[in-house]
Amino acid sequence: MRIWFHKHTVEGRLPLLDQWYREHLDAIAAPGTVIDIKTLPADTYPDNTPFGLVGHHAAQVLFSEHFAHSALQAERAGYDAWITAAGQDPGLRDARHLAAVPTLGYGETAFFLSALTGHRFGLLGFMPPLEEPIRANVSRYGLERSMAAYEVVPGGWDGVHRALDGDGDQFLTAYTEAAARARKAGAEIIIPAEGIPNEIFWHLGVRELHGMPVVDPAGLAVKFAELTVTLRDLRIFSRSDAGYWFHRPPAEISQHLEKVFLGSILQGA
Repeated sequence: MRIWFHKHTVEGRLPLLDQWYREHLDAIAAPGTVIDIKTLPADTYPDNTPFGLVGHHAAQVLFSEHFAHSALQAERAGYDAWITAAGQDPGLRDARHLAAVPTLGYGETAFFLSALTGHRFGLLGFMPPLEEPIRANVSRYGLERSMAAYEVVPGGWDGVHRALDGDGDQFLTAYTEAAARARKAGAEIIIPAEGIPNEIFWHLGVRELHGMPVVDPAGLAVKFAELTVTLRDLRIFSRSDAGYWFHRPPAEISQHLEKVFLGSILQGA
């Protein structure tokens, strides 16, 4: 099984983070599963991270288009599943309609499993601008009653940077205090709102905060991708091809429209 795992940060900008992602996904993948980590084009931003861009919806529209188109690339390249691995699930809805392979989102998968198992979740995020789109996703998914709290971690930005430099103390202190506030608000389980803190938790071996389990949304999306592919192959559950949202035009028409509107994007340029 091959899974296309698409994240925001550009490969090579933060080698330690790249290593953590690789070790994490290798550790959880089932035997025979190959996970290819894909990123934004190298010239998308000049910094080590896209933090200065992801808080703007105008930029997010373009990111989402890139992510959604990559799902179609994944299908045509023979991948079995596609994952958008950023907390705000960029491109997920359109990817699901463009591509026929299973498509999963970092946030959506964690939110729905928490709700399905009867848990009220607390989201902990270090980027204030992302609270609004992630809350909007929770609302669009119909899961407001399952979200007990969204805590923006004070000093979270600095703590994340220090943790990426090898000092996780400030990060853990700030996130533990935020988890305590989330628990007081009724949370029973913790979800890291963004992908980088999730990788820090995984690397540090932190699976619990203030007496509550910490969900691993990236790992969860991978395991659900594996499960969804298996269910499809067994004809237990599969994507529909009926109705306006899921029925696709003939391949030659789709490819013509892509050439008109997207130029060389999907042709590998």
